[in-house]
Amino acid sequence: MKDEFQKLHPSVQKWVYKQGWPDLREIQKKALDPILSGDRDVLISASTAAGKTEAFFLPACSKIADIQNGFGILYISPLKALINDQFRRLESLGEELKLSITPWHGDSSQGRKNSVKKNPSGILLITPESLESLLIREAGWLKSAFINIKYIAIDEFHAFIGTERGLHLLSLLNRIDHLLGKYESPIPRVALSATLGELETVPLALRANQKLHCEIITITKSSATMQVQVKGYINPSQNNSENLKNAGTQICQDIYKFCRGGSHLVFANSRQRTESIAASLSELCRQNRVPNEFFPHHGSLAKELREDLEHRLQKESLPTTAVCTMTLELGIDIGKVNSVIQVTSPHSVASLRQRMGRSGRRNEPAVLRMLIEEEELTKDSHIVDMLRLELIQSLAMIRLLISSKWFEPADTSQFHFSTLLHQILALIAQWGGVRADQIYTLLCKSGPFHKVSIDQFKLLLTSMGKNELITQLRSGELTLGIRGEQIVNHYSFYAVFKTPEEYRIISGLKTLGTLPVTTVILKDQYIIFAGKRWKVLDVEPEKKVIRVIAAKGGRPPSFGGDGLAVHDIVRKEMFDILKGNDYRITVGEHKVDFIDRTAKLLFDESISVFNDVNLANQSIIEIGNKVYIFTWLGDKITDTLKVIFIMNNFSVTSLYGIIEIEQIDKASVVSYLRSLLVYGIPKEEELATYIQDKEIEKFDEYLGEDLLNQGYGRRSFDSENTFSFINNLLNLQNELPPLS
Repeated sequence: MKDEFQKLHPSVQKWVYKQGWPDLREIQKKALDPILSGDRDVLISASTAAGKTEAFFLPACSKIADIQNGFGILYISPLKALINDQFRRLESLGEELKLSITPWHGDSSQGRKNSVKKNPSGILLITPESLESLLIREAGWLKSAFINIKYIAIDEFHAFIGTERGLHLLSLLNRIDHLLGKYESPIPRVALSATLGELETVPLALRANQKLHCEIITITKSSATMQVQVKGYINPSQNNSENLKNAGTQICQDIYKFCRGGSHLVFANSRQRTESIAASLSELCRQNRVPNEFFPHHGSLAKELREDLEHRLQKESLPTTAVCTMTLELGIDIGKVNSVIQVTSPHSVASLRQRMGRSGRRNEPAVLRMLIEEEELTKDSHIVDMLRLELIQSLAMIRLLISSKWFEPADTSQFHFSTLLHQILALIAQWGGVRADQIYTLLCKSGPFHKVSIDQFKLLLTSMGKNELITQLRSGELTLGIRGEQIVNHYSFYAVFKTPEEYRIISGLKTLGTLPVTTVILKDQYIIFAGKRWKVLDVEPEKKVIRVIAAKGGRPPSFGGDGLAVHDIVRKEMFDILKGNDYRITVGEHKVDFIDRTAKLLFDESISVFNDVNLANQSIIEIGNKVYIFTWLGDKITDTLKVIFIMNNFSVTSLYGIIEIEQIDKASVVSYLRSLLVYGIPKEEELATYIQDKEIEKFDEYLGEDLLNQGYGRRSFDSENTFSFINNLLNLQNELPPLS
């Protein structure tokens, strides 16, 4: 052990020796001085299993080892399961230091909570929602219990940034500094994450007012190795379906072959696909007369079933494969995992990195297999299928992850009016009564909602008053109204988030299924569902129903994923791969191939179509009575353009950044695009007025139409960059027709 080790508390040193570590890891050495100084915020970014947790807790526990009165560390996690996991990992360290470790969340026993209320000390592990409950109901106790707190640690910080829950957390931390009288000399915050894009911008997301300097700690070099393979599958057309296995069957058989006898994670992106794959794999075990080792894991399953599977993975005593959604993406310790399998392309590079990081522990390479299904081509095939864009998106994400080491930065541009409304109610509930100017100063002017203007804040208060959420006393203070008291006193109040609404898709009198609505759905647009193309007749937000009618046309393009937006950079990388006719990864002086024979066949088909249509040099093409606009940009710009077309009675759908317009010719589309350059395009707020269901966040129903349109517009559209795209599209391709 070197000099850095001597800076730790003797009991911490003793604990490290007991672990049998020959030395501290690089990230742990680099974090020692910044954490021990206690005078700055710290951001620790390193891959899964690089030792981030210990990088914080070893020096932080050394700092608080002698504190007798009150908590020394507040650790905040996005998941109760992560808290339970962290508690298990910290128990032995706490015993060595004689430090109490207290997990505090909805499932913690009341006896444990009562005990720690009498004698708060050591480390408190908590979720934002439980912390909110304490601030509202136990502010006096919390103030005394936190009086000596030295650090606030936030685990899996990437899961918070840019989300309503992230703004909630930052507001909570702001309120704690204020409650403790430490607003000018605040408690240092330490953020831990394996997946943070644009690191230099993250400190602003950690502390908006920058009262403390933030030091960023990363690993200079990664010695981790990885093995990656993309396997392609061709789903036979109806003409061949009797003679050939469908792609889903082939994929399940391969997963069985890859995973049987080991521990693996299979990410299937949707609950429906997760259950289907798990059931097929269980059936294969039954047919082969072996014990089942394949189990589903998703948010709709009972907690006991999820925990049983997690414990089975942790024990490593039985071969176990979890077929999961995003639920096992975060850093719950599930023991050694031999490999990760991704079925269909993930929605983001950041997500892919998180998933890949779950394998490759204990000096073994990380193993990622990506299994991509495409449709067999026929004379009626859609251009999306012909271009094999599911495969191309997967290749682009792998290249960005490995070659560019890029992943998506969080979107921190949102207003999050719903979360601000929640925090206004919480602040009033905490203090009993607060003046409007005090609320604005704490939450907006010097708090995390700094993007909200005074005029927007006034609009919000007016709407809250009309809805009886708040009322004003003669003294000028705001207090809870009748409806506000009902909301705050309900057990569900402490969480600011809600899950996406499930809409029923109905054709005539028949329900086709349900769809979580996370993207723009408009009347008269076309959607793909259950393998068919449908035209939207109406959207009924109150009933959570989308009424559709079967649409004519060729075979619809395949459509997978979870509906989350794809970033501009991913689509640009897809274009670069196709234009350059090369998906390989450069390693030193060599280019590494990582796809199988079928995937290579699919890639060659994609290149052939890309070149035949001359997509390297044109982005607007006409096929039959349809026109396609290839944006090669993310979903925000694509959705903006789609809504503009639909507002003007065009029949439109979009997939993979491609706008498809029916019953029109290219000249008419170009002429319309040119008119947009002349007359301008609607602002985001105006585009939002055309969306029937804009209530995305939990308290959106109380916002009023103006704020609802402003918030939804900022979230979903990008008028300025769409205008620039149209201008570049027409100018670069000489598409401008002469003025008449």
